[in-house]
Amino acid sequence: MPLIRVDSLDDPRLDAFARLTEAQLRSKLEPERALFIAESGKVIERAFAGGMEPLSLLIEEKWLEPMAPLIAQMEERRRALPDAAELPVFVAPRDELARLTGFELTRGALAAFRRPPLPSLADTIGSGRLVAVLEDITNHTNVGAIFRSAAAMGVDAVLASPACYDPLYRRAVRVSMGTVFQVPWTRIGNLDEPNRPGEGTWSAEGLAQLKALGFTCAAMALSDDSITPDQLNEQLAAQEAATGKPTKLALLFGTEGDGLAPATIERCDYTVRIPMAPGVDSLNVAASSAVAFYAFRRLSKLGRTDV
Repeated sequence: MPLIRVDSLDDPRLDAFARLTEAQLRSKLEPERALFIAESGKVIERAFAGGMEPLSLLIEEKWLEPMAPLIAQMEERRRALPDAAELPVFVAPRDELARLTGFELTRGALAAFRRPPLPSLADTIGSGRLVAVLEDITNHTNVGAIFRSAAAMGVDAVLASPACYDPLYRRAVRVSMGTVFQVPWTRIGNLDEPNRPGEGTWSAEGLAQLKALGFTCAAMALSDDSITPDQLNEQLAAQEAATGKPTKLALLFGTEGDGLAPATIERCDYTVRIPMAPGVDSLNVAASSAVAFYAFRRLSKLGRTDV
């Protein structure tokens, strides 16, 4: 592997790691050049296992030997690509790497990967029966935590509204512990029309697409007409018995504070709330997603026998 030792983060070849903003990395005007950064050996490994294409690495000297087998696998995959170049591995002194914001969280290893194009909604869901829809969640920690719960509970896919924060943002990837590369995801709704957070404009088209794919849509919201997860499970089981068709369920989660937009709730088939002890009226959206995923686990990979 070509090792390139650098003395300073000022080296222009390290721009992706040290200077480019998240918006610049996404490179919407030139999507073929878009990147994302994975931090720490475990997350890098999961990104690679998830099929992501590595472009370069920046690591501390002490991680060369432990990461050598993974780097060798990366090089082997790159050699199989058309016009593949060698994988540059930049090695920098610890004191220089410590200048990076959040260096301790990187555990001395970063990798730049090519950002893959977004798949279609149908391809993302496939034959899945339980999906999560994130409307306008504007906290990267919550986005990452929801992905981690989705992976643990066997959710088939995560769908993000146009105004929802990016699942491939560094912090979201890190909080998810790399599970953003295990759970299929894509954007839902019209990405070309204005989608201001809290207005629910995306859901007119987005929920119509889900329903066309056979999904029942359940808004997780604190409404007067809401039912519990147990009640919804009973109703869905009765529908299955009556129609002979397996249930497909989309659970919708809104941003902290305001929750789902009223227009989105109105377009859903059900409104569901998690019962709580007196004096507590809500859960953090990441916590509520974990509870909801478990409540409907019979529809997930955990509960199905066909996966």
